[in-house]
Amino acid sequence: MTPLLIYCYDAYCGWCYGFSPVMRKIADEYQNHISIEVLSGGMIITDHPRHIGATAGYIREAYKSVEEFTGVSFGEAYLWHIYHPEESDWFPSSEKPAIALCIFKEFYPDLSVYFASDLQYALHFEGRDLCDDESYRHLLEKYNIPREIFYSRLHDDSYKEKAYHEFDLCRQLQVTGFPTVLMQITESKFYMLTIGYSDFGMMKKRIDSVLSEVNAL
Repeated sequence: MTPLLIYCYDAYCGWCYGFSPVMRKIADEYQNHISIEVLSGGMIITDHPRHIGATAGYIREAYKSVEEFTGVSFGEAYLWHIYHPEESDWFPSSEKPAIALCIFKEFYPDLSVYFASDLQYALHFEGRDLCDDESYRHLLEKYNIPREIFYSRLHDDSYKEKAYHEFDLCRQLQVTGFPTVLMQITESKFYMLTIGYSDFGMMKKRIDSVLSEVNAL
């Protein structure tokens, strides 16, 4: 089988946002050598979503570490909600962006890394609420996805099931944090490439090592 890189991420994960440029470079560099599957991990899933105020205090400190360590920037529109939670109407949930990714894969499966990156940028830089249907409209225009089809599927229970299946897959892969990247080379053989953030140089070294082993077989 063609080596498969499995990227387990969550749209609401700040460290995944920091890792996003690394994944885009990997997708660019290895597009002719490996397949890439992006799985949503379901980091924030609950029947009763909590207001952003419940985590704003933690995020106010954590985002600075992400910026310093990865070089990304969090946008003022996003940080407004973090510094003014009492005025925010955000109730974060991983469900809707996960459904959106499942829909996107049916149109452009080979571009899922870029769409996941766009979702993270929309939230963490542009300050778009990914629980709001309108937050996806600009991406439909970017990728030329018919609005009627997308929004119909966004509220279709079968696509919700697809999203929750991805959450289950991440659990089956024993993913305990995001981002996590694995490489599958046979039905039963996987390599763990990173749990948490790694820079591109380190990821390239690990990917090349696995590919060398595969080519030697």
